[in-house]
Amino acid sequence: MPTLHKTQRRDATPLGLANALRPTIARLARRLRQQDHTGLGPTMTATLASIAKHDGPTHGELAAIEQVSPPTITAVVDKLEKLGLVTREADASDRRVTRVRATSKGIDQLDEVRNRRTSWLASQVTALTDDERRRLADAVDVLAKLVDVAEAAG
Repeated sequence: MPTLHKTQRRDATPLGLANALRPTIARLARRLRQQDHTGLGPTMTATLASIAKHDGPTHGELAAIEQVSPPTITAVVDKLEKLGLVTREADASDRRVTRVRATSKGIDQLDEVRNRRTSWLASQVTALTDDERRRLADAVDVLAKLVDVAEAAG
């Protein structure tokens, strides 16, 4: 992909921005996932992160969060449990409901993944100029809003 010079302007229409953002964000996300080195794979890592974030979701809630079928989430949770990264617990108010929680080993693994990804990204940011880092800092809030809008829409 050609590098844009400061004098060049991108198409600022929603479609033009989407066309520019989509491949760039996808490539960056792929590079970040490649920093994991856990052997879990993206689905298991994402599921573990969701379990930790939502602190005890049910299998159904977790399937909805991860946008996968219940049998798929059950298989993923089975694997995570065998690795000692999550546990299943009966709900305190309804013993028929099972909640999934990250273990301390699971939290440690997530911390390692996050630290590795952050370190890699920080090393890439050092290649930017001061002006580019300022512009990137300004864009973080806008990108976060895009995620918030998407998550609010379901």
